[in-house]
Amino acid sequence: MRSKRNEEAFQQSKKQVAALILREKNKELDLYYFDESGFSLTPCIPYAWQPVGEVIEVPSSRSKQFNVLGFVNRNCHFESIVVEGSVTTAVVIACIDNFVSQLKGPTTLIVDNAPTHTSKEFKGQIDKWKALGLTIKPISPYSPELNIIEIVWRKIKYEWLPFSAYESIEALRESLFEVLANIGGKYKIDFS
Repeated sequence: MRSKRNEEAFQQSKKQVAALILREKNKELDLYYFDESGFSLTPCIPYAWQPVGEVIEVPSSRSKQFNVLGFVNRNCHFESIVVEGSVTTAVVIACIDNFVSQLKGPTTLIVDNAPTHTSKEFKGQIDKWKALGLTIKPISPYSPELNIIEIVWRKIKYEWLPFSAYESIEALRESLFEVLANIGGKYKIDFS
């Protein structure tokens, strides 16, 4: 979607994120990245190799979806909430309210421009969160590379979830929860 983004706005957001990373390194604030991602029995397989003449099948079916709302920092400290229903603005607000209750100091939260992050209800919470130590920093539209949690979602979907996770909704739940519980430990990303 790079063709849709405003390059000037992207460069401005890139500079702002770099400045926030520097402030975090100087211990002036904590910096987290937030987003949501859905997981269902439709596997995410970008490509696969198979021997000539053989067919490798990956089970796939329509199913309910697990929506994960996650927070990650550059040290791979990860927190998440899983929702089995729709991710509405009210769900996002409740998730951020929970996150705010655990802050240890001034924190900035980078968010994208999803409708749940730009709604009137969401914007109505920003001053309350700021008073509690959380600054919301939206990035420019169509700039997923500025939100490192996108890397987490990609790793989960394409590397960390085993093929066996797609055999049933119970297998998906078990595998997904195991991965989510071990991000930063068994499943680690170096964001430096």
